[in-house]
Amino acid sequence: METVILTDSCSDLPLDYIEENKIPYLSFIYELNDTEYEDDFWKTADDKEFYDALKKGGTATTSQVNVRRYYEEFKKYVNQDKSVIYVGFSSALSGSVDSAKLAREQILEEFSNADITIIDSKSASLGLGLLVYYAYDMLKKGSTKEEIVDWLEKNKLKVNHWFTVEDLNYLKRGGRISSTTAIVGTLLNIKPVLFVNNEGKLIPYERVKGRRKALKVLVEKLIDKIIDTEEKIIAISHSDCVEDAEYIKKSILEHCKVKKIIISNIGPVIGSHTGAGVVALFFIGDSRTCN
Repeated sequence: METVILTDSCSDLPLDYIEENKIPYLSFIYELNDTEYEDDFWKTADDKEFYDALKKGGTATTSQVNVRRYYEEFKKYVNQDKSVIYVGFSSALSGSVDSAKLAREQILEEFSNADITIIDSKSASLGLGLLVYYAYDMLKKGSTKEEIVDWLEKNKLKVNHWFTVEDLNYLKRGGRISSTTAIVGTLLNIKPVLFVNNEGKLIPYERVKGRRKALKVLVEKLIDKIIDTEEKIIAISHSDCVEDAEYIKKSILEHCKVKKIIISNIGPVIGSHTGAGVVALFFIGDSRTCN
């Protein structure tokens, strides 16, 4: 039985990679200034215009993928007699994986032989994208569905997520920091460094003075925690600050040799909750603990 690897638009993979490999995905929905859009890896929207709108005070909200959309997508592949691996956005940040599980139950009530596996990645942005990237590479090399699922489950909590933000007000709105901390931090040019823990939640790690120092901390964490560097793929995502992403890439290559570095834009769904100026670094280590 042929295997299909399915993901969602919060994987933030580069559009050319998505199209070249014909990777199927489900789009989250977002609203910008009361107009609804489909998150489709910037095919029908412009990332610069989106982040410029946020900088000018625009408001953005997001909607998760509902059960019906998962049901329809899963049924399409079941009718084609294909196995499905769905690698989804962290359940700690969205209810979409739970919707996917409910859709799977509905499918199995109709098609008892349906083969659908749901992977809660506990990851976000290119952390999720990195898992999909490795899984597709395995699929192209002939790995079985069972081998791919086993690898994903064994390695998903080894995907490190380290990032920093420019606008502290988005962390305030999300309840990550207090209003006082946001105001004082902005005045003193304090930049937070955060990571994603084993539950898939965003956790503050450190506060440093200045943007460049925050970027250096990201690189320091990679040097400290990455394993088998020459065999690893590094992923960097950013929200309208490609120069900072390129700075991190250059810094990494000055310290270690890696297999490949991917740079991609943060999509509008995650960007709605982080604002412009986010730089995030993803790689596989022994674990994703902050120590």
